[in-house]
Amino acid sequence: MTVITDLVVVLVALLHAYFLVLEMFLWDKPAGLRAFGNDSETGKKYAESSKVLAANQGLYNGFLAAG
Repeated sequence: MTVITDLVVVLVALLHAYFLVLEMFLWDKPAGLRAFGNDSETGKKYAESSKVLAANQGLYNGFLAAG
């Protein structure tokens, strides 16, 4: 049972690390826009205006992954 628990904890940490990269570094890049369904011109403008907020969320996810 502890092996399964450890695997789930590692999976959750990897997911949070992925979210960190997605929100902090890829938010306004094509991969990030696609991931959040912001491919349109309006979505691109939204991504530019909310870039700082997304970086804050990414930092939070990084702390969750580290924990």
